[in-house]
Amino acid sequence: MKLKVLWVGKTQEPWVRAGIDEYSGRIKRYLPLEIQEAREEKGGVPQVMRERECERLAKILPKGGRLVLLDERGDALTSPEFANFIGKNRDQGTSDLVFAIGGAYGFTDEFRSRAHKTISLSKMTLTHQMVRVFLLEQIYRGFTILNGEPYHHE
Repeated sequence: MKLKVLWVGKTQEPWVRAGIDEYSGRIKRYLPLEIQEAREEKGGVPQVMRERECERLAKILPKGGRLVLLDERGDALTSPEFANFIGKNRDQGTSDLVFAIGGAYGFTDEFRSRAHKTISLSKMTLTHQMVRVFLLEQIYRGFTILNGEPYHHE
């Protein structure tokens, strides 16, 4: 299985970039990881911005990839449940597991309809910049859980 993470916009803060680099390096010990950014739309009407950003995300989705959206309205999973989700996809032969983080205004209904699953990392609203690090850390944590490694504590 290959893992792909898509998000809207460039990573602005050096400390966010450092977190991305740290956890993406850790994840790559377990499977191939590709991170791809879609250009962020600026200064427009939120609905139009959301539509354009989702069009850009759609263009970089791998054909046949299993799409998972990160959205505050998604399913709340514990870390072991998230690990289980990753493990099931790996074990069922999913070729590309694709996580997508939208821009400030989220996803269109059309783009949502393509998703296999929608997951929430928190009931709180988080910046789409910080979610990048949180998602990557949870993916790494998931692999340590699947492999019985001592990173996660119950």
